[in-house]
Formats: sequence, structure tokens, C-alpha cells
Amino acid sequence: MADTAATATHPSDNFHEPDTRGRLILKDRAIARIATTAALEVPGVVLQRGGLIRITGRDLPRADVSTGSHSVAINLYLGVQWPCDVAELTRRVHRKVGDQVENLTGMPLHQLGVFVAGTDAETTDDDAAVEYPTPTQADTVNAPRQPTAAPAAVPAAVSIALGLLALGVVAARELLISRGTLPGAPWLRNTFEWAGRQHWNHWLVIVALAALALGILLVLLALSPRARTHVPVRADSDTPTVWLRPVDVARLCSTRAGAVAGVADVHTTVDRRRATVHVTAQPGAPIDDLGTSVETTVEDALALLDRKLKLRVKIRHKKGPT
Repeated sequence: MADTAATATHPSDNFHEPDTRGRLILKDRAIARIATTAALEVPGVVLQRGGLIRITGRDLPRADVSTGSHSVAINLYLGVQWPCDVAELTRRVHRKVGDQVENLTGMPLHQLGVFVAGTDAETTDDDAAVEYPTPTQADTVNAPRQPTAAPAAVPAAVSIALGLLALGVVAARELLISRGTLPGAPWLRNTFEWAGRQHWNHWLVIVALAALALGILLVLLALSPRARTHVPVRADSDTPTVWLRPVDVARLCSTRAGAVAGVADVHTTVDRRRATVHVTAQPGAPIDDLGTSVETTVEDALALLDRKLKLRVKIRHKKGPT
């Protein structure tokens, strides 16, 4: 009897076939974890949790990742320790995160925006001993867009959009009525006929003036620039790369003022032009000397900003027990 030979194909024989190689998919969440872990390795970047951050679940640092077919873009939000050279810190973060993302994912970093979203006033001896190297041209950070408020024309645009939607609904109703699908009186036809029967009346002057004023107002809203919502931090280059919220500037001022001897309590309010420090002095502390010390200390902190804010210090004595 003749023997029958059987041939078996090992899976490894098809290893080099393109259809059998498979593919690797990197989730945005994995890239965000790589970016935040790399940012925490930079001295001066701190992990912030607790308070409202714990309730909302938005810890710092965090990253928003947008992955393309051949590159990745990241917006990185950091919590930093004060005082620090914010411009230099962002350069170090940009270099560290860029290297880690490109090395671990194999995808080039198209854009990295670094935003300071929180501050921590506590410093350690190790952080104070860190020496930052001189930045080179390769460490240049792509300047993000300056944070601004929503356009002033947004309410008008939303109102006009809602009006157009309502007009579309009315037009559809008119079409159904004209074809006999829907019973009822046509609104648009009756309105146009009523308007065609009108003659000159004095109230038309008021309507024309109101329409003219509304048109001018809408044009001014459309052309008005967006309001600035953040304060730029002084940088070595001409273009700022980091902006702080007014609440972060207020925390910085309160932290510096609270470290002055004789200060019992302090809180700060910051608007677009001025920083007002409200100080409660300890019983027996000299008001004049305390005010000078607080003003000098807070002015040193405000020197980090690229836009000078007027400083006003208000001091009152702490009420003793009655």
C-alpha cells in the first residue's frame, strides 16, 4: 500500500505576508498618560489633587490629545510650584514630553501647548537647588494662542440662528398648508398682504430708527475684539508662551503677602488693571511698616508678569477677643 504524504503549514511561514501582520493602535488616553508622566519628571511640576479638583476628577497635570494619521498634538495643563521661572519650566516640559512621546509612540509631535492651570506655593530644598540649563534654539516652545473670552457677538449670533430656525419651521408650515396637508390659516401670506396694504404712518419712523440702531449695534459687536482673560508671564522671547488666570495671580500675591511677619490673614482680588491685597494685621503690628513690607514683597511677585498691574494694599488690625 502506498504511503500518503501530508504537508503541514506552520503559522510562522506566513509571518512576512502583509495581510497577516496586524496593526498597532495607540489610544489617546495612553498618549495622555505618557505625556503627564513625563511632565511630572520635570522639577517644578507638581501633582495636584483634592478640593474641587477631586470632585471634578480633573487632576493636574492632565493632557488633551488629538491624534492624526502621522502625528500627534497635545495640550498639556500643569500645576507648578511658586516661585519658579515659568518660561524656562515650560521649555523643559516641552523637551521632556516631546522626547518621551516620540520615543515611546513612534509618532512625531506636531504641536505641544503648555498651560499653567494651577499653582502650589510650597517649595522644597531640592527644588531650590535645581539649576536650569541655558535654553538653546532646539528648546524653543511653539507659542500658543493667547486665551481670550468668547466673542461679544455670540448672543446676537445665537438669537439670529434661533430666528432663522423659527422662520424655517414657519416656511415648512406654509408649504404644508398650501398643499392641503395641514389645515389652518397661512401666516406668511397674511403678513405680507397686511404689510402691502400699509401706508405712511408716524410709527414707521420709530421702527426705522430702531432697525438702524440694531444694525449698527450688531456690526459693532461683530467687529469688537475678544476680551483678554489671562495675564501673560514675562518670557525671554518677544512672544509670551504662558498666561496666568487672575485667580492664579491673586493666589501668588496672597502667598507672598502671607509670609510677611505680622500678617494674620490676607486675601487678594485681581482685575484687568489692578491687584488689591487685603491684609489683616496681628494685634500690635505697626501698620506703616507692615504695609511697606507687604507692598515690596508682592511687587517682586508681580514682576513675573509681562503686563504691569497696579498694586494697592489695604491693612486693618485683627480684632482681639472681647
